[in-house]
Amino acid sequence: MAETEQTPEPQPPEAPATAMPATPSGGTPAGRPLWQGVVFAAALAFGAWGLWTTFAPVGEVVQPRGQRARVDALEQQVATLKRSDQISRDANRDLQGTLAERDEEIAGLRADVAFYERFVGATGQRRGLTVHTLQLQPQSGQAWHFTTTLTQNLNRGSVSSGQVTLSVEGTRDGKLHELSWDDLRQQPGAAGIPYSFKYFQEVGGDLVLPAGYQPLRVIVRLAPKSGSAVEQSFPWADATRRSDPGA
Repeated sequence: MAETEQTPEPQPPEAPATAMPATPSGGTPAGRPLWQGVVFAAALAFGAWGLWTTFAPVGEVVQPRGQRARVDALEQQVATLKRSDQISRDANRDLQGTLAERDEEIAGLRADVAFYERFVGATGQRRGLTVHTLQLQPQSGQAWHFTTTLTQNLNRGSVSSGQVTLSVEGTRDGKLHELSWDDLRQQPGAAGIPYSFKYFQEVGGDLVLPAGYQPLRVIVRLAPKSGSAVEQSFPWADATRRSDPGA
């Protein structure tokens, strides 16, 4: 009898084995420690940034480019305005000085006009030979330059001529001492300064004071070619500040 081949009976499919996730000894999933590390690192970075922004020097704070450019532009404007203000102040100061000089010049011209009218005008008071003003200006060392204005309108049309000499009264070593014209000119027998005019003339010259001498008064002496000599005194302080003549 022939052997018959037996066909195996089909078996039901086996259910796939479900892989159980491996758990650490603490019972927590394996991916959780990595996530916690990332969060912890982020927290550290944020804290470090906060500390840097809090304690960093002001000069090291990084500003946006647009804000930095605006700050630079404003600083430039402030510098320009300050420079403009300084220029305006300097110009105003120069203008004030010029105006003061012009006012002084105008006052001098008015005084000259009044002077001319008084001595040349028909209504001017008649006066003989007179020392109208005396001015002293310091030079180098003990030297001084004097300028005196001589006037006369008593004899109109006639010429007054002669010589001018000066003397100075003061103290030296605590004692009164007078310096003659020869002493002031440092020359024995020094000639006087000549003058010749009809109405007025400005005469000047130089004089030298000894060291340690304290001048108090200046005497101007006119020696005309005809007539009596004329003397007029001026306090030294008045003559050195361009004041009116003293008595």
